[in-house]
Amino acid sequence: MKVAALSGGVGGARLLDGLAAALPPGALTAIVNTGDDFVHWGLYVSPDVDTVVYTLAGLADEARGWGLTGETFHALEATKRLGGESWFALGDYDLAMHLSRTSALAGGATLSQVTARFADALGVRARILPMADAPLRTMIDTDEGLLGFQEWFVRRRAQPAVRAVRFAGAAVAAPGVLAAIDEAGVVVIGPSNPYVSIDPILSLDGVRAALARRKVVAVSPIVGGRAVKGPLAEMIQSLAGRTPSAHAVAAHYGALVRGWVVERGDEAGLPFEAHATAAVMRDRADRRRLAEEVLAFAERLA
Repeated sequence: MKVAALSGGVGGARLLDGLAAALPPGALTAIVNTGDDFVHWGLYVSPDVDTVVYTLAGLADEARGWGLTGETFHALEATKRLGGESWFALGDYDLAMHLSRTSALAGGATLSQVTARFADALGVRARILPMADAPLRTMIDTDEGLLGFQEWFVRRRAQPAVRAVRFAGAAVAAPGVLAAIDEAGVVVIGPSNPYVSIDPILSLDGVRAALARRKVVAVSPIVGGRAVKGPLAEMIQSLAGRTPSAHAVAAHYGALVRGWVVERGDEAGLPFEAHATAAVMRDRADRRRLAEEVLAFAERLA
């Protein structure tokens, strides 16, 4: 069975790691958010794509949840000493990815082509597709004005209150994205922030229509009323006017998702079929266990 998975953020990448371990080679296609992409130090940075590549290659720093194991930050420290921008922490080894990507894009390659090359070089067996080759940027409308995602999330530490999330650019899916959904026996939405990690993918022309034809299963990013990581709980309150819960996330996706995998105790009152389990992935064994449960649950759904 072929599986397509929509992903963004650390939680999404970790579930992808579990799915890659649970599925045979060639069965998994990851469709990854690029709404967070931006240019920093003159380099094209694709944070969610890089997190997925590093995680599936077994190179990600597990404690931080981003970047590379054994990373150093000498360039960042020197940049700060010289008065340059130091609010976004690019590591020394990580710079190789951004330098190579920026050079390749300037030479005419697409983001999809560059990502495939990086994944192959690092031994990643799953297929990784950026959601789009053309820029489609996530913008956060706050009580302090409109901010780019990284400006709001990293530089401002998600402090300005969110009024709306908007997307700026061409809503054109990268080559292979719609076909990967159409060919999938099941589509998995990872435990990612729906507003800033998954909605950018859903905003692309044709994606919602393609998903409507498939069996879609999602893993809740809210556990016991709290976000596993990041500002999602606060965003649910400000954007939906609801108490943070698995139910609130399910309501956001509506009929697009057929079944939900949630933390034990969070299934009460869900208007969709649900599988309750230990939903927090504390190590790689947890990732594979959860992925296997997600796939088994999807098989049981009508």
